[in-house]
Amino acid sequence: MHNVRFTIITGLSGAGKTQAMKVLEDLGYFCIDNLPPALLPQLVELHSQSGQDRKYAIAIDVRVREYFSDLHKALSWLDSSGHQYFLLFLDCSDSVLIRRFSETRRLHPLHKTRETPESIEASIAAERRLLADARSIADVVLDTSDLRPMDLRQRLIEIYEGKPLHESVTVEIFSFGYKFGAPADADMVFDVRFIPNPYYVDKLRPMTGEDKGVYDYVMQFPITKEFLQKAADLVATLIPGYAREGKARLTIGIGCTGGQHRSVAVAIALQKYLAKLDVPSTVRHRERSVTPIS
Repeated sequence: MHNVRFTIITGLSGAGKTQAMKVLEDLGYFCIDNLPPALLPQLVELHSQSGQDRKYAIAIDVRVREYFSDLHKALSWLDSSGHQYFLLFLDCSDSVLIRRFSETRRLHPLHKTRETPESIEASIAAERRLLADARSIADVVLDTSDLRPMDLRQRLIEIYEGKPLHESVTVEIFSFGYKFGAPADADMVFDVRFIPNPYYVDKLRPMTGEDKGVYDYVMQFPITKEFLQKAADLVATLIPGYAREGKARLTIGIGCTGGQHRSVAVAIALQKYLAKLDVPSTVRHRERSVTPIS
């Protein structure tokens, strides 16, 4: 049977389940909101047919309160079936919850039901009673009262990945040619047309920056090496700040005229420079299939 792991997120309404699901989605989890616990076996069966390993994050709250009696049964089934799961409970102080509902002008899920009177305080108290059992068996109870969205992200990354926040940012480097349009999806763009152009060297013209001849030609210039060192230092310096603001991906465009020679070589080299600074990254070349023009 292929490996399947579950994170089950529950807790008080307004405590941050939606934000938590977004973070786990960035961490590669397949996220399902409000799945009744009784349907977990069917989910596992569907997964087994896919033939892939996968991580699931499932949010359960009082909107499916009639199914909470099935939670213990579903967790016991996961145990007996050999599937890993982690139960996360998001808690929050009453005063903060009241403020959050007031700011968003949302109604509490238990508002005006037979279980509670109309006041938000009574709704929160009733929800605490409904969730008491789930809280008691949670692997981690995380109080979000004083956490901003980026703070919650950091705590979840620490819990699930066991690594500092800045290491959660994915760095993607891509080369491109200005002749084919500047990128609209890059967070940061470097124009490397200041580097002498290999296109004007006859034997290098049909090659690309992935070929040793072109790569060595571009790297021989002191300005190239100076640029790469400063660019790598800049990226490494900025990553913690981006991470604190909740950014999961940093995309860096490296552009030259045709996207075949200088930008390709520099993108490859930048990845190497970042690796020396313990910043993992990926590289792709946007104009790989385009006829070389420089």
